[in-house]
Amino acid sequence: MPDKSSNPEKKFFSMGAHTLSVPLDLFALNRRRLIEALKEKALDSIVLLQGGDEVPFYDTDTTYNIFRQESYFMWTFGVTHAGCYGAVDVKTGNTYLFVPRLPEEYAVWMGPLLQLNDFSSKYGISHVYYVDELKGILEKLGRKILTLKGVNSDSGLTAKPATFEGIDEFTVDDATLLPIIANLRVYKTEHEIRVIRYVVAVSSYAHRQVMKFVKPGKYEFEGEAKFLAECYEKGGCRHVSYTCICGSGVNGAILHYGHAGAPNNTRIKDGDLCLFDMGANYFGYAADITCTFPANGKFTQDQKLIYEAVLKSNRSVHKAAKPGVSWVDMHILANKTLLEELKNGGLLQGDVNEMYEAGVAAIFQPHGLGHLMGLDVHDVGAYLKGQPEKPTKPGLDKLRTARVLEKDMVLTIEPGCYFIASLLDKALSDPSLKTFLVPEVIERFRNFGGVRIEDNILVTADGVEDLTIVPRSVEDIEDWIAGKVDEQKYFDAQRLFIWWHTDPSRLHM
Repeated sequence: MPDKSSNPEKKFFSMGAHTLSVPLDLFALNRRRLIEALKEKALDSIVLLQGGDEVPFYDTDTTYNIFRQESYFMWTFGVTHAGCYGAVDVKTGNTYLFVPRLPEEYAVWMGPLLQLNDFSSKYGISHVYYVDELKGILEKLGRKILTLKGVNSDSGLTAKPATFEGIDEFTVDDATLLPIIANLRVYKTEHEIRVIRYVVAVSSYAHRQVMKFVKPGKYEFEGEAKFLAECYEKGGCRHVSYTCICGSGVNGAILHYGHAGAPNNTRIKDGDLCLFDMGANYFGYAADITCTFPANGKFTQDQKLIYEAVLKSNRSVHKAAKPGVSWVDMHILANKTLLEELKNGGLLQGDVNEMYEAGVAAIFQPHGLGHLMGLDVHDVGAYLKGQPEKPTKPGLDKLRTARVLEKDMVLTIEPGCYFIASLLDKALSDPSLKTFLVPEVIERFRNFGGVRIEDNILVTADGVEDLTIVPRSVEDIEDWIAGKVDEQKYFDAQRLFIWWHTDPSRLHM
């Protein structure tokens, strides 16, 4: 009997109603790609991955938030249940899912418990067993086990290799799998691109509504709440991909504002710029968009100066990025463009190349240009063996990847300009940096905050496609907030197939 997990019936995941249908074949295709990539190195092996577990809230009987599956497991199996294992036989192509054997009384709290055939139907995997049968099934297969172990270059944390009682009785290889599967995740399939388009479109829609909703006198968290509501109601996105960053005024200069110690709880003032960095998540796939806009709907001259400098930096990368181009070179291009604009605006003086070499750019943009994006907002595959190593030069050492761009990569382009007191003070006291700064103008911007413009892009055969659909120019932002522009300007049902008010027949094209 052929393995259905290699060619599942036409079935989908969806949150229902108007939300996007995600085909199970997305995950079956990922498994086929993985098998093909492993055939030369590990034909007589079993890939074994352990899914995520629900994590208790300290010593209580509640768990942290709503369970979200471990990303490698989700990529391979598309399983949203906790406490599972999955295996792929490289030689035969067969896929195995192992699920927890839950006590019957759980049905009182969780509803009717799924049987093995229910899991098989739900996930398109024909070989389904209970976790307590894992060791016996692997013994019957009699192959070497490949587990996942390696350091995530963004977090510095190590991927957790699958483990179970008795694994020490098997031959286990924990080195081969990670670089191969991580590199596969860098290149998105058409199925994955469709889901990413959707979640970026939902996030774009929500950002646009937030821009109209936020006004002086509201609190930052009200903007966050509006974003969360729009993403969930209009897109079925129950998760966001990271903690929402909703910085107004000086808070816009705090790169990861919104954390527990600064929970988007400042009242927005008239004249503030709002830097809102937020992205929805749909069945694991991430969006990551930043919009910067004036709370009162009108940019001041200084705000316009900085915003347009960052926008020009952003657009310079859009124009230059394409397959074969180094991401390091794109970062340098963005930085030099920003420095040139700040010089034209009177904040800097001297030769742009010299100020870049001196490290001036890192004073105003102390982060990298962007990052890979997929099932993780800072996606894996950035610094794998055989790829360009992480630069060590100040400024470049913050890059989350140094790879050369290739078709079907998805990345963010997110240049910024921030006025961070500690960095400004350091620069003004450093003779090698101070010579390029115009102190009296810099002081004028001391409590400015910051600007970041972050787009989500797909690398195409000859350039990049911007998946983000929000007003970006000063004029467009002001017109949008003022209600002078109809939603239709940012709506393309044929390309994005998503909105709740569209003809349902177009939703699953």
